[in-house]
Amino acid sequence: MAKIITGGCCCGDVTFTVEDNFSDFFFCHCEQCRKLTGSAHAANLFTSANNINWISGIEKIKRYDHPERTFTQAFCENCGSGLPFITQGGESLIVPAGSLNEESVKTLDAQIFCAEQTEWHKSGLSVVNKVPGFPE
Repeated sequence: MAKIITGGCCCGDVTFTVEDNFSDFFFCHCEQCRKLTGSAHAANLFTSANNINWISGIEKIKRYDHPERTFTQAFCENCGSGLPFITQGGESLIVPAGSLNEESVKTLDAQIFCAEQTEWHKSGLSVVNKVPGFPE
């Protein structure tokens, strides 16, 4: 049996558990994932649709399904944190890696849609030890 991992949103209203039994892990750089996450890429873990136990706050989850494409985003109505969702076809549960309280044992399988990666992300890949204006 796989280890149980907890997760939730930033404000704590929505909490869940999942088994650390993920089939795929992708960083997606496509334009839609960048817009949905507000970041350089989405970091999504894939598992079976029934691999989730909602502990609290399921009524606070809002879902956006793109009307013309199969892009979805689920998020807490209070803090906006990305949350797990079942794909529109119902075949998989997608878990934003950042919604987990612990790291999965699943390692990254691939970075996808890299051709759509932004130049600002490419230039930001170098390591910075000190960011001006931020305390050490």
